[in-house]
Amino acid sequence: MTLQVVLLAFPGVTQLDLTGPAQVFARLPDAQVAVAAPGGAAVATDCGFSILPSHGLDDAPPADLLCVPGGGGVADAIGDDRILDFIIDQAGGAHYVTSVCTGAFLLGAVGLLYDRKATTHWGYTHLLELVGAIHEDARVVVDGNLFTGGGVTAGIDIALTVAAEVASEETAQSIQLVLEYAPAPPFQSGQPSRAPMSVLQEVRPRYVAAAGRMQAALEAAKERIG
Repeated sequence: MTLQVVLLAFPGVTQLDLTGPAQVFARLPDAQVAVAAPGGAAVATDCGFSILPSHGLDDAPPADLLCVPGGGGVADAIGDDRILDFIIDQAGGAHYVTSVCTGAFLLGAVGLLYDRKATTHWGYTHLLELVGAIHEDARVVVDGNLFTGGGVTAGIDIALTVAAEVASEETAQSIQLVLEYAPAPPFQSGQPSRAPMSVLQEVRPRYVAAAGRMQAALEAAKERIG
């Protein structure tokens, strides 16, 4: 049977949050991948180029697997009823619901993280309590059919974890091999606990204002949160 994968796109999305998982999901046996965005129009990513979706929010196929990425546009997306209603409708019939990075807050804004274990980008984990989530300090967190992940590159790990669940561990490992996903970064500073203090002190302030905007958006949407 066909596995229908639907990924959400919106202005300000972090492209790797979307394209990383899409690359994995597209290689699952019998998978069909659709990308849905408001109006079906191209959306500007955070990298200076746009992504052209395959569908609008109104004509997207029902998802078996829903993936919600993050990015700087999440705070604005939380205030867009079209996007929130789309997530509610799609998640209601999906066998698997996933988020990457701050995409978790789009799930949280419609009550899907309430009393569920979850994670997000390290710069925003303190906000998970606002959506009733139980923060778990892990790169990928699984709670039933809910798969959430840390920042950006964790989207590939989430997708491989879901691939093992949907198909088999061998299938997931085959996809990993085809993609030659064998991380060997030149530095071990990909997490706050591993980064040099000087690097952490330089980077952390960048998230203060962004987290403030996210908090304001979540508080405005609190009536939707369970």
